[in-house]
Amino acid sequence: MKIAIIQSPLSWENPTENRNYFEEKINTITEKVDLIVLPEMFTTGFTMNPSSVAETMQGETILWLQSLAKAKNSAITGSVVITENGNFYNRLVFVFPSGEIQFYDKRHLFTLAGEDKVYTSGEEKLIVEYLGWKICPLVCYDLRFPVFARNTEDYDVLLYVANWPKVRTNAWNILLKARSVENLCYTIGVNRIGFDNNNFEYIGHSQVVDFLGNYILEPQEIESVFIVELSKEKLHETRQKFGFLNDKDTFELKAH
Repeated sequence: MKIAIIQSPLSWENPTENRNYFEEKINTITEKVDLIVLPEMFTTGFTMNPSSVAETMQGETILWLQSLAKAKNSAITGSVVITENGNFYNRLVFVFPSGEIQFYDKRHLFTLAGEDKVYTSGEEKLIVEYLGWKICPLVCYDLRFPVFARNTEDYDVLLYVANWPKVRTNAWNILLKARSVENLCYTIGVNRIGFDNNNFEYIGHSQVVDFLGNYILEPQEIESVFIVELSKEKLHETRQKFGFLNDKDTFELKAH
């Protein structure tokens, strides 16, 4: 599976400007890719003012994603601010080339920034089945909670979209490798760069780690589109050889 990762600055609470930016970047991808990954809250930055920017699942950003996915014949994923039934969600959407959508609402809301005060937490883990691959998409702060990410579904790829600030970059790098090793899976982390309106700095460090903790894409700090290719055969060979997942603990997740 060939994946394009877009590491970018974000215009604060300006969906139109961000959509235009990402459309331009996506259209520079000339080779065929299967999946395009955008950061967390890619239309707005990590805002705690959802009422000013929230869209619906029939809104402009979703329609735009569907149109782009069809045009590029590629799935596209990233998170956006969605309003539904009177609640606001930090919602990761996975848009298939057909226009079909699956979504995951961020479960672990970032209390340090008050995200839990304005957004509603998701409860359901999503496993996307795409081109014979099983993908588990999660959002930013979820990275700190290994129980929720535990590979009980035999997924192949763990995917994190983020607005993870520079000051905690070391944790980002360590935890992405840890999730790969403990779950014997590929792990993709896609983060933004630049400054937001709260003057937090982001240096990206978007990366791809294999099932043994080796870099396929080393942490990057520049604004760019990075393309990587994942091998399912190598993943399965390693799992058959080591079988570590056969010895994992059983447990039951409960709601917050």
